[in-house]
Amino acid sequence: MNHLDKTNPSLTQNQLTQLTAQIKIWGEQLGFQQLGITDIDLAVAETRLLNWLAAGHHGTMDYMARHGTRRSRPAELVPGTLRVISARMNYWHEPPATSAQIQVDPIQAFISRYALGRDYHCVLRKRLQRLANQIAAIINPFGYRVFVDSAPVLEKPLAEKAGLGWIGKHTNLIHPRAGSWFFLGEIYTDLALPIDTPMRDHCGNCHACLDCCPTHAIIAPYQLDARRCISYLTIEYRGSIPIELRSLLGNRIYGCDDCQRVCPWNRFAIQTVEPDFMTRNHLNATTLIELFAWNETTFLQRTEGSAIRRIGYAQWLRNLAVALGNAHHSPQCITALHSRINYPDSLVREHIEWGLNQQHALEITNGII
Repeated sequence: MNHLDKTNPSLTQNQLTQLTAQIKIWGEQLGFQQLGITDIDLAVAETRLLNWLAAGHHGTMDYMARHGTRRSRPAELVPGTLRVISARMNYWHEPPATSAQIQVDPIQAFISRYALGRDYHCVLRKRLQRLANQIAAIINPFGYRVFVDSAPVLEKPLAEKAGLGWIGKHTNLIHPRAGSWFFLGEIYTDLALPIDTPMRDHCGNCHACLDCCPTHAIIAPYQLDARRCISYLTIEYRGSIPIELRSLLGNRIYGCDDCQRVCPWNRFAIQTVEPDFMTRNHLNATTLIELFAWNETTFLQRTEGSAIRRIGYAQWLRNLAVALGNAHHSPQCITALHSRINYPDSLVREHIEWGLNQQHALEITNGII
């Protein structure tokens, strides 16, 4: 990969304009639904980030504060950066009713739709690298770096400035003709490409995402307290899930999607044609008991090439133990939880014990014992 230690090619403004048009054509050919270009002024986003961090809303995600202003100042992260090419790629691939049906079936395991297929990091990074190679082939080596959720990058504010959508009240990016079911990736470059015009906010008076959030993590429009967010609790957070939030997780074992599912703009979501994003290993139709029965070897085999693997086997069991506790009472759930009551990890055991207590409480409530 070429980094921004190369001499910036001397291109005229007309050549840069023509190159920008060609880049967008190549992007579409590579499977991206849209590319946009922005400058690197993120002053407004930086203020919001610093306020969010100061409020502690990032929870244990210390990496959000670790890099100082390099996250909000691209030229500090990669010296020489003048522009950012922002790209989006759809990943939605099933009828909208399907995920809703799974979420209301307490014995089914719900996994965020983005994680059902191949790890998006690999897919987008390869495509963006191919795009950079195509640019270099016609203008000679230039300075760039490719990012896909892999470095201190404010990808949503950059995408917003590049005209790929607006950041909605749930803090996800929304496009008026594509909804929000898409991934983002970036190329930082020293090419002074002409920039695109941002969209205006179209959320209006809608507050569907605030109303539907199971844990009330969206504490105000455009403000997310990650410490209450199910995606954070099941993916980023490594500790003991707060007891007062456990029952609110329902059957969600990896991520959530509720705020996207209810967003009116997602009626315009376009289903992906990317084979890599299609469901693997039937993870969109598997029960909690089946997944809890996986040993670590099976977990590693079934999640190979998936974003799910990053949470590790112990956290996988932790999340499933909570979901089994939230399921309708059944002897099968109790048997499954008992099968791992002596699991060596104390954190996992704690959540298994909680799950068993929940199941036993249901026995009393239902008059079974």
